[in-house]
Amino acid sequence: MYKDQARHIMNKWSNEKRPFMFMIDFEMKKIKVYPIDTMHNEVLFDFNGFRNFENYFINDIKPEFKHKGLDKKTYEKAFNRVHDELGYGNTFLINLTMKTEVESSFNLKELFFYSKAKYKLYYKGEFIFFSPESFVKIKANTISSYPMKGTIDASIPDAKYIILNDRKEKAEHNTIVDLIRNDLSIVAKNVIVPRFRYIDKIKSNNHSILQVSSEITGELKDQYKSNLGDLLFKLLPAGSISGAPKPKTLEIIKNVEKTKRGYYTGICGIFNGSDVDSCVMIRYIEKEGNKLFYRSGGGITHLSEQQSEYNETLQKIYVPTH
Repeated sequence: MYKDQARHIMNKWSNEKRPFMFMIDFEMKKIKVYPIDTMHNEVLFDFNGFRNFENYFINDIKPEFKHKGLDKKTYEKAFNRVHDELGYGNTFLINLTMKTEVESSFNLKELFFYSKAKYKLYYKGEFIFFSPESFVKIKANTISSYPMKGTIDASIPDAKYIILNDRKEKAEHNTIVDLIRNDLSIVAKNVIVPRFRYIDKIKSNNHSILQVSSEITGELKDQYKSNLGDLLFKLLPAGSISGAPKPKTLEIIKNVEKTKRGYYTGICGIFNGSDVDSCVMIRYIEKEGNKLFYRSGGGITHLSEQQSEYNETLQKIYVPTH
C-alpha cells in the first residue's frame, strides 16, 4: 500500500473509530493496514496483552539459538564510513544496523510463541519481532513516546551505575530525547519529559541486558486527534533508530547500509477504536530461503569505540524470555 493511500485509510478508520492494526516499513514503501475483525491467522500479534490468538503452549524446551558471527571487516568498514560523516559534521548521532545469520532449533512461529516481550508479531512465515521499545502511545488527548538508547550486559558488576554514567551513552540518550521532543512538538503541545533515563531489565535465552529509556509526553493538537494517519507520517521514521539531524542521517544510512531495512526498524501498532499502542520493530528475525537472519545495531557518536559498538550489535541478538 502506498503512503498516501495508507494515510487516507488510517485517517478514515480512526475517525470512524474502527479498530485496526498498522505496519509501516522503514522506507515507507510497503505499508499494511488490517481491520482487526478480518485479520487472518498468518499475522499474529501480542501488544501488551492485546492479541489476536489464544494461548499456545510449547513444552518446557529451550530453543537452541545462536548467531554465526558478524564479519569484523564488514562492520569496521561501515563504522569507519559513519565515523567520517560524524567528523564532517553531517550527523552527530546515527543508528548503524547489521544483518547476522542465526541458527535455531525452533521455526519462526515457535520462536514467536516461546518469546515474551512487550510487543511481538509473526508475519506469514517471513519474519518475527519481539520488541521492548514503544514508539507512541495515545490515550485520550495525551501522546507519549519512549525512546530506548543505552544497552549493557546485566551480569557486569555495577552495570546500572556504569550505563547511567557512561559519557557516550549519556550524550547519545540526550540527543535522542531532544530529537523526540522536537518530533512530538509537531503534533502536540506542552511537551515534557516525565521520566528521564530509567532502566528496564530484559531476560533472554542466554543472558540479561539493561536498557535505558525515557518517557516524553504531550497534549495532542486538535488537527491530529482523529487523524492517526496524518500524525504517524509526521513522526516517521522513528528517531531512536535513525539519528540526528534526521534528514541527512537517513541519507547516510542508505549509503552506508546499502540494503533496505524493510520492516526492520519500521513501526507497528494497534488502534483499538480509541487508543493507540505502537512499537519500533526491533529484535527482528527474517527468513531468506532456508536461512534466518537477525537484524541488530546501535547508535554511533564521535565518542563511540568500534569494538564496543561491534559487541553491542552482537549482544542484541537474543530471544527474550521474560
